[in-house]
Amino acid sequence: MTSQTPHRILISRMSAIGDAILTLPVACALRQAFPDAYLAWVVEKKAAPMVRNHRALDEVVVLERGWFTSPKAIRQTRNQLRALQCDIAIDCQGMTKSALACRLSGASRRIGYKGKHARELSRWMNNETVNPVFSHLTDRSLELLTRLGINTPQVQWDLPIPDTARMWAHRYRRTIASDRLAILNPGATWHSKRWEPERFGQTARYLADRYGYASVAIWGNDLDREMAETIVATSGGATVLAPDTDLHHLAALISTSNLFISGDTGPLHMAVAVGASTIGLYGATRPGDCGPYGQVALQKAYESGSAKQRRRADNTAMKAIQVEDVCEVVDQWHAKTLGQFPVAKAA
Repeated sequence: MTSQTPHRILISRMSAIGDAILTLPVACALRQAFPDAYLAWVVEKKAAPMVRNHRALDEVVVLERGWFTSPKAIRQTRNQLRALQCDIAIDCQGMTKSALACRLSGASRRIGYKGKHARELSRWMNNETVNPVFSHLTDRSLELLTRLGINTPQVQWDLPIPDTARMWAHRYRRTIASDRLAILNPGATWHSKRWEPERFGQTARYLADRYGYASVAIWGNDLDREMAETIVATSGGATVLAPDTDLHHLAALISTSNLFISGDTGPLHMAVAVGASTIGLYGATRPGDCGPYGQVALQKAYESGSAKQRRRADNTAMKAIQVEDVCEVVDQWHAKTLGQFPVAKAA
């Protein structure tokens, strides 16, 4: 490396789970460009499993949610981040907390966004800025790397999944008799991102009748489980309820599927990262901003307004998506991939 090559770099992306996954290509691109560099990532606890033990990273600093509201926690974070001795910090989130972490690290170069993606106080904390051309979170995050001479990086994910989780997923997959497995995810943090579980159930019946799929309904909390159970109950025997899993086992399970259908939430982007064929259903967000990268997105209506308004909205925009719409997308996808469609064997 020359004296101009950055050798200690901090990536700041605190949350959420899906957004952390969508930012993983930044770590991969940095490692490819600077194989001898020291790379660290600062992240909040909930999203940490998607980052920890990533092959591109040397260290992950995990913070509690709300850390930036406590003077004591801020001092502790400053000490943790200063100990990394980073030269460059990259604010991939464009918010006060992510920019503050960059500032606390002591990095002399703090790269962040200019324009509408520089939210809250971040625009005043970063000293090198990029006004992104692209809208998608992954693409605009990678644009920040142009300040380091990285202009057209390959998009890679390398989502870290422990071998034990993969082994479990393959054992579970062998309990599914069908050669074709669809995974259905009804859950989402925002109510405005949720598709009706009964419609998932009807879709599962179509998948079984038309293409011979067995479906698994996944869940993460009690509300998700209720919706997943509704899918099972309305699918005419085409769906089973997934076992309780952590994020790593969920990612491993998704990696064994042939098709994944979900609203805009963490598991959707997890599916993309593990290479599953994915259909995203959108209402309160736009696929152009956070769609399933390189995969299929379906949107019939958009819940306009601020992020806060869209978060608090009902799911009217999602209800505009009919079962027939999803089935049509499935048909188009099957027609396009006929002959190349990977069939997961249950042996």
